Amino acid sequence: MSSDLFGFKSLAKIGQGAASDIHLVQDQKTKQIWTLKHVVRRTEKDDRFIQQVEDEFAIGKRLDHPNIRATIDVFRKKKLFRTIEIGLLLEYVDAGSIDQRMPKSQLEATKIFSQVARGLAHMHDRGFVHADMKPTNVMVADGTVKVIDLGQACPIGTVKKRIQGTPGYMAPEQAHREAITPATDIYNFGATMYWVLMGEVIPTAMPPKDEQSGLYKGAIERERIPIPVAPHERNPSIHHLLSKQVIECIQVDPAARPQSMERVATRLELIADLIAHPIGSRDFSSDEESRSDG
Repeated sequence: MSSDLFGFKSLAKIGQGAASDIHLVQDQKTKQIWTLKHVVRRTEKDDRFIQQVEDEFAIGKRLDHPNIRATIDVFRKKKLFRTIEIGLLLEYVDAGSIDQRMPKSQLEATKIFSQVARGLAHMHDRGFVHADMKPTNVMVADGTVKVIDLGQACPIGTVKKRIQGTPGYMAPEQAHREAITPATDIYNFGATMYWVLMGEVIPTAMPPKDEQSGLYKGAIERERIPIPVAPHERNPSIHHLLSKQVIECIQVDPAARPQSMERVATRLELIADLIAHPIGSRDFSSDEESRSDG
């Protein structure tokens, strides 16, 4: 049964977050279909989830890239000057995430990776970090990628009060509650590529949760975080340059990762071209650097 949300007709609930419901909604005048993220304040604990939607809107409206889901508008219901209900209107993407619709070939995967990198590079250019890149936040429709869920996005340099991230993808600096930078996205992104190629998550600094409080314990020391074996060493069918790019992205030390997501995107595009049109095994690094410097 449909219901009304901020003047939109709810057609179905299509997802759920920590304190939010995701609806497929329709503008009753134009019949346009949208996605709407809905949060209701029931206790004081919900205030941070409402603020998270406010922050997501503020960041999303400053982005404009074909590989990032568009943020349209925000709606609020207030009582005694306090927001008690909020709705974030988003572009509807009629597609599945890559964990549901895995790429059918290495070439397809690399093309997806390069589009994700372009979207993240745009965020970095605008001064923001996604901070939660993972397979469920990458949607693909007819070959076009949409990065979704800016719920943990933040300005570059933000130091978060609590540990936020996803096991298997979280950068060491996130677990240690240090400044979040573009290098953080590069790590999350590298961990996502690893999962798509290998079907398993990498070891990270993500600490275990305390059973009583539900909060995370102290982060695992960097020295104890192993770098996994390069994908092509376990699966020779994986292009060695793609494998190399993955390993470079998931280095524990942020300074050892690629200098920018723009550079990662350029390299992935070159790798996709090499996979599609093999010309031998020469390294592309000098060619890529000369292009980016020129």
